[in-house]
Amino acid sequence: MTELYSSLSFDELVTRVRRCTLCAEHLPLGPRPVIQLSESSRILVVGQAPGRRVHETGLPFNDPSGDRLRDWMGVSRDVFYDESKLAILPMGFCYPGTGKSGDLPPRPECAPAWREALLARLKHIELTLVIGQYAHAWHLSDPKKSVTDNVKDWRKDWPKVLPLPHPSPRNNMWLRRNPWFEQDVIPELQLRVREILRP
Repeated sequence: MTELYSSLSFDELVTRVRRCTLCAEHLPLGPRPVIQLSESSRILVVGQAPGRRVHETGLPFNDPSGDRLRDWMGVSRDVFYDESKLAILPMGFCYPGTGKSGDLPPRPECAPAWREALLARLKHIELTLVIGQYAHAWHLSDPKKSVTDNVKDWRKDWPKVLPLPHPSPRNNMWLRRNPWFEQDVIPELQLRVREILRP
């Protein structure tokens, strides 16, 4: 796919992504790709797929999960939504709908269609934050079977890539059971973010 879009300018490629209707028949609220990126982005945030509130506002991580993620990173909303600093490319760009135990997985058509072409344009990324099992499977050099195992092995691809659990309030129990994550990993993450973003 990268070669297919190589003749397009960055802005043309992003415009095509924002107009994508590849999964339209499977999306309960219709297509609305929610992404954020610039050719100068320094940090890449890779989530699962937008939730309903993000779909409605068109702003990635505009929910309690985003509040916690910003706390973990030690950044303000202004910094987080500055595309010259942060790119946000979930594994699925559109809200996939809700199942019995939360939002459905990212649509499988999305990543093969667009991911490599977009990542090839992000040449200044110094840190990639990968959130949840689908992001882990795509972005980690040797993903383990569980999110917990990947996060425990966080130094493997550090300081270029950091696996994270999902910051959703649904994960409060995981955080209580794994206090080492916020004690050991979060301070290192905040230090790395400061190093990358300082003027």
